[in-house]
Formats: sequence, structure tokens, C-alpha cells
Amino acid sequence: MDTKLSRKEATHKRIVEVAARAIRRGGYGGVGVADIMKEAGLTHGGFYAHFPSRDAMLAEAVQYAGRQVLQIYAERTEELRKQGASPFRALVESYLSERHLEGLENGCPVAALASDMPRQVPEVQAASRERVHIMFSVVRQVLPEHVDPDQAAVIASTLVGTLSLARALGGGPESKTLLASSRAALLARYDDPGHPAKDDSGLGGPSPIPNPA
Repeated sequence: MDTKLSRKEATHKRIVEVAARAIRRGGYGGVGVADIMKEAGLTHGGFYAHFPSRDAMLAEAVQYAGRQVLQIYAERTEELRKQGASPFRALVESYLSERHLEGLENGCPVAALASDMPRQVPEVQAASRERVHIMFSVVRQVLPEHVDPDQAAVIASTLVGTLSLARALGGGPESKTLLASSRAALLARYDDPGHPAKDDSGLGGPSPIPNPA
């Protein structure tokens, strides 16, 4: 019994992982059940053993994507803090990095899906809104003491908007210039004065968000 449950749980997780990549790659509307099951190496008919509907899968997929990225943030933030970066700088450098720019399907689901979110069914909208509020919370937690906590939503909006526009520009030199300009502006305005700024090269270039295992 336990073995069968473990196998089912592993299969369920595999479907969610595939769906989490797919929604960031192609948007909510670009995700079909048959394609997800095929990419997961499973038969279409087995889908309803795991989810009552496609929307239920989408809601779980965006939540999974968000948790995945939070883990990445935590790991990269710790790495940069060991190099002397403030928690706020570490988040900004990680989020507005060239690797995050290029890593659409493993990156922030809010940046990838923001324009899609209002058009979804209530179940998926609710899960999407939760990711937005969690992002506000993540930013709030790393704000330097001198920054008004109400600025967290403004900063999060700048992060998401910058990344979205940089991707819209095609990912070339213009996109990378936009990332660098926004990083510099955010750090100049908000970063902890007790953590002197470093060259990007001192932090390993534009701090990458590593791909999850």
C-alpha cells in the first residue's frame, strides 16, 4: 500500500513539475493536458487519477513554481551574503540577472504569467494572487531597516516589470542594459548603507538564479 502511494505521489509531482515549466514557457493558455502528460512520459488517461480538472493542475503548478523559485532565492541569497552583499542586494542581483532573463521556464511565475493571471478561472486566479502576495512578502523581509515596508510592493513591481520588459525586448544587449539600469537604480535608492556596493564582477557578474535540480 505504502509503495503504491509513494509511486502515485512521485507521478503526481512529475506532472506538476512539467506543468510548472510549461506555464512559464507558454502561459496558462498554452498548457494542454495531453501535452503535459506526454512530456511527463505518462498516458493521457491517467490524468484524472491525480487532478479533478485542468484548472486544478494549473493552480497547483503555479504554487509549485513559486515554491521552487523561493528555494532558489534562498540559496542564492545565502551565497551572495557570504560575499558581503546585503540581503536586499542579493535578491535584486538574483532576480534581475541575465540567467533569470534567459531561464523563463525555471524562473519567477509572476513575471512569466502576470498578464495571464486576470483571465483565468477563480481557482487559478486565487493561486496566482497568492504568489504575488508572497513576492511582496519576500521583498519586505529583505528590506533594509531604513526603508518603509510599504515600498515592498513598489520594489516587487519594479523587479517584475523590468524582467518582463527585458524579455519582451528579446533578451539581447538592450534587455541586458535594462536589467543593469534597474539593478543600479534599486540598489542606489534602497540598499543598506552598511553594505557598500560592489562591482557586479565582485558578485560573479549579474547574479544568476541557478536552475533547480
